[in-house]
Amino acid sequence: MAQQRYETVRAEVADRILTVTLDRPEKLNAFDPRMMQDLLDVLDAADADDDVRVIVVTGAGRGFCAGADVSTGGSSFDHRKAGARHRDSGGRVALRIFASTKPVIAAVNGPAAGVGASMTLPMDIRLASTTAKFGFVFARRGIVPESAASWFLPRAVGIQRAMEWVATGRLFGPDEALAAGLVRSVHPPEELLPAAYALAREIAENTAPVSVALSRQMMWRMLGEPQPMAAHRLDSRIMSQIGGGPDPREGVESFLAKRPPRFPGRVSTDLPPVYPWWRDEEFRPLGE
Repeated sequence: MAQQRYETVRAEVADRILTVTLDRPEKLNAFDPRMMQDLLDVLDAADADDDVRVIVVTGAGRGFCAGADVSTGGSSFDHRKAGARHRDSGGRVALRIFASTKPVIAAVNGPAAGVGASMTLPMDIRLASTTAKFGFVFARRGIVPESAASWFLPRAVGIQRAMEWVATGRLFGPDEALAAGLVRSVHPPEELLPAAYALAREIAENTAPVSVALSRQMMWRMLGEPQPMAAHRLDSRIMSQIGGGPDPREGVESFLAKRPPRFPGRVSTDLPPVYPWWRDEEFRPLGE
């Protein structure tokens, strides 16, 4: 995908890495319906583009995302007209990230509160700046965790820490996030994006795109399985479909020849027949 400028985000590809920058710095990148749609569009475009191997998400200015835009006042969360048809906008983004065929790295450069924190949970790796702050502040606004955080957060940090953060709604710093396993590492502000890009390049330069797409979904989906036989059935099925293909041959031959691999497989065309497994109705990202 070429460099694109959406209304609320910037999207730019370089070295097979797509950088998505939340871009409402005057509002600390507060999340609104336009940002939801822009993020959905960016993720759709990234999945369709074989030049994108990894996605890095960060924020413009001094914030990552301050949470939902509540400039409309007390009615900001009033969805009673929609009733049972209402779909949480942060959840739509979270589920779309969950369904991504490309790994997603969060580079949390500043405050991340409410949906700003919960939207990072389905991202695969989270790095934080020393200036970052996190807050699952929903109870302090009289609402409940959204962006499917009640599923993602306990899996990231355990039920005890998740419940503490949700019940208190307090802000906490990057060191606490690191100790709890919410983030992988903490960096000075000027080193945050370079560290994220170094990780992204490690993926982009050394691994097979189809392997990463399948592995990402296998790892996430197996979090919901009660016993390992489900994983055994799935990896056996996938290995029977891809094991004799060009990517495994290239992986072995490049290893034996001690040269960098040149994997021919493309996510857009070469995912095996097992692919619809993660496109089941219950996981459809946009609620069609």
